Amino acid sequence: MEAPTSKRRRSRIKVDAEALRQLRESFPLTVRELSERSEVSHNTITMIENRHRTANPSTVRKLAAALGVKPSELMWKEGG
Repeated sequence: MEAPTSKRRRSRIKVDAEALRQLRESFPLTVRELSERSEVSHNTITMIENRHRTANPSTVRKLAAALGVKPSELMWKEGG
């Protein structure tokens, strides 16, 4: 009998798309350049900036590190 596989769903984070875009453009970096710095695919970055997807916590950490900010600075804040 096989052991049941643990299907743990990762929590997803709603990214503040505008903050991400503004930080990226302030360097200035293209999506492709941020992708290379962060090791996050350019497609994922584009989808996040266009509010078409949420992000894994590890993705937020990689983007924040590449932009020199705390991960919390990229997270969506209700009402603000």
